Amino acid sequence: MTPRTRMLVLLTALMVLAGVATASVLHASARAERRDRPQAGGPRIAPGTVALNRRGSMVFRNLAWGPHRDDLVTVPAADPSGPRTASPVHCLRFYAAGGTGICLQAVHGPVSDSYRAVVLDASLHPGARYDVPGIPSRARVSPSGRYAAWTAFVGGDSYAGTDFSTRTAIVDTRTGALTPSLEAYRIVKDGRPYHAADANFWGVTFAADDRTFYATLATRGRTYLVRGDLRARTVTALRPNVECPSLSPDGTRIAFKKRVPGLPADAPWRLYVLSLRTGRETALAEPRSVDDQAVWRDDRTLVYALPGDYGADLYTVPADGTGRPRRINTAAVSPAYVN
Repeated sequence: MTPRTRMLVLLTALMVLAGVATASVLHASARAERRDRPQAGGPRIAPGTVALNRRGSMVFRNLAWGPHRDDLVTVPAADPSGPRTASPVHCLRFYAAGGTGICLQAVHGPVSDSYRAVVLDASLHPGARYDVPGIPSRARVSPSGRYAAWTAFVGGDSYAGTDFSTRTAIVDTRTGALTPSLEAYRIVKDGRPYHAADANFWGVTFAADDRTFYATLATRGRTYLVRGDLRARTVTALRPNVECPSLSPDGTRIAFKKRVPGLPADAPWRLYVLSLRTGRETALAEPRSVDDQAVWRDDRTLVYALPGDYGADLYTVPADGTGRPRRINTAAVSPAYVN
């Protein structure tokens, strides 16, 4: 290569890099402008007080573009599409119960983002912080507020595929004792101890006794509903093809997403409710694929997210298989009800 050729190659490379840098700056500028500009026709949002002990309210992550994008906001549970009151707390995933919240946040760095879990009190004041080893996916708090759990993707970015890995942690919010991964628990399957290098857990849901929880175990290409014991540090496989369980307020049923044969590989799930007493599964009236851990509005109603114009919208459907789905909120995700 002659000196002239080397110079031309160098100049071309510099021009390409300059173009990429300019495009990146313009994209970031446009995104920032869109973030700061209120969404036309979107929900009304104003700053104010958001509390996790105000009965009759719903708290969730706001996805509407504008200055309150990603803020935790609140609305009356009876008027979910009404004006939103915004807090200054930003979350990617969120849940609350018993006056305690868990907020999974991005920490923006000069090269890449990292993630953390922050325990919130009833006034959204931050408490203990914990590193999260990947992209936040699920979050739950026990009914009393004592325990919190979260799941992150540490490899891959979707439950729909097979090439992913998750890490699920549980923390005692009173003592700060942390289990960084449920993989440390002893697995019981088919009545015997089970060991597998590919075991993954996600989607914890807690019972009211502050001891029992349910979650999803994935191993060897299959998923299972497991019942966990916080004291014995065990998980016991109960039945196959259950993902993202959500225990009803009365503790008798579990809502979950189930892979249904014949559906597209990228949209394989339908919502079901399982009776823990009889083992009967009831298909719900939502015909679309739901990739979410549903929330119980009460003992009769489920709330869940589906893709929307600004990320996600919230829908509701009866838990007994009757009725039909209904959208209750736009540009919203990660709801928690304060009852």
